[in-house]
Amino acid sequence: MEESRLPPGQYVPRGRPVIHYGRVPRFKPETWDFRVFGATASGEEHRFTWNEFEALPRTTRIADFHCVTKFSLMANEWRGVAPATLMAAAPPDPGVRHVMIWAEYGYSANLRMSDFAAPDTLFATELDEKPLSPERGHPVRIVVPHLYAWKSVKWVRAVEYLLEDRRGFWEERGYHNVADPWREQRYSYQEEPGEGPP
Repeated sequence: MEESRLPPGQYVPRGRPVIHYGRVPRFKPETWDFRVFGATASGEEHRFTWNEFEALPRTTRIADFHCVTKFSLMANEWRGVAPATLMAAAPPDPGVRHVMIWAEYGYSANLRMSDFAAPDTLFATELDEKPLSPERGHPVRIVVPHLYAWKSVKWVRAVEYLLEDRRGFWEERGYHNVADPWREQRYSYQEEPGEGPP
């Protein structure tokens, strides 16, 4: 059954590898905030303190996790805030078709709104009933299980609503703009017309 859930070219490793770019940031709850900005419905920026973000309704998702380096971690139990909950608190302009996820140190990844709002996407704060460890993205990471894991940004600090698509950190460095593991969309040279920004 597990093999039937593996995208092409992926394997299940022993243990749970951890990969990230740069150093692990230190979490300071008294100064941490989460912003939603860009093309909001009100034209205003929304800001949540850690306590306010913690108070948002939570949900649980069981989902696989596919790294572009070819390992897959199966049946992870994530708990956190659904994008629909965030969008209800900070609505986007009706013209928004993409988002940019911003993390500590200016790291970013872009997503189509359809991927951002997908049922399994989650702003996770827990993995397997425990708070995320610092190296796995504590206090908040986005999890987009149906895309390669570089889109599942760790240490998230903001969502920017976009009227036009823009490439994020790895997308600017040659990674595929969409990142569908079932189509092995690893690199930008594989992009079909319409899959990347003009």
